[in-house]
Amino acid sequence: MLLGIAPIGGAIPDSWIPSLAAALEAGLDLVSGLHTRLAELIPVRRAAERLGRTLHDVRHVRGTFPVANGRRRSGKRLLTVGTDCALGKKYTALALTNAMLARGVKATFRATGQTGIMIAGEGIPIDSVVADFVAGAAECLSPDAAPDHWDVIEGQGALFHPAYAGVCLGLLHGSQPDALVVCHDPLRETLNGYPDYPLPSLPVAMSRYLEAAQLTNPDVCVVGISLNTSHMRPDAAQSLMSALEAEHSLPCFDPLRSDLNPAVDRLLSATAATSAARAREVEVSRG
Repeated sequence: MLLGIAPIGGAIPDSWIPSLAAALEAGLDLVSGLHTRLAELIPVRRAAERLGRTLHDVRHVRGTFPVANGRRRSGKRLLTVGTDCALGKKYTALALTNAMLARGVKATFRATGQTGIMIAGEGIPIDSVVADFVAGAAECLSPDAAPDHWDVIEGQGALFHPAYAGVCLGLLHGSQPDALVVCHDPLRETLNGYPDYPLPSLPVAMSRYLEAAQLTNPDVCVVGISLNTSHMRPDAAQSLMSALEAEHSLPCFDPLRSDLNPAVDRLLSATAATSAARAREVEVSRG
């Protein structure tokens, strides 16, 4: 049984324990993406031990990570970022990875959250890493690769979030992205669950993300805008995407509704000019 919910703080409520124990009794193993470890729930742990069931906690770090070194790495990286949490960063990364693979581009989805890890089968739950090592973990997540290979990295949090800006910044620095896709919910006016915090505008978001990312990759660029238009009529969504494309001179798409080829085209063309220079820089850094 998969615990497919992520409440603020990631705790498992006591009221769930009878259902978890019943699932174990019914012959199921448990998979959780919450911060509370399943084995910390004594009735659940005892039932699992008695029945020979397995408890999988995917939102917990296994092993240790180094402090980030900031060294430029070979290969290319795209990071999805957002104006808020829970608006499509993971799905955008997955959809772009599939679109790139369909075009014959070498690409790997890199999961940084519990659901992404469940989908990919591997990754690093970046919000469970000790703060000093978040950027180092991001470096480990996307190591040196072939010059024409793309790591498509699932973003977390948002720079504008009062609780989750820190994990977002560490991931941004450690990823050293060559390209950013900014994800946005056009109908959302305030941060999800934080009504006193308004969403930033897209121009402000793009500017702040570029400024932060340039610390570890001065050549980073925004290559697209991903909208969550799930609560919009198709005609209204298309009209808005067309208007934003014209305003920002960037591909604007909904990964559930749109053709992603224009975004892939922009990604490849926008980063081609810096690829050779970066490859030379990596070689020099290696001595």
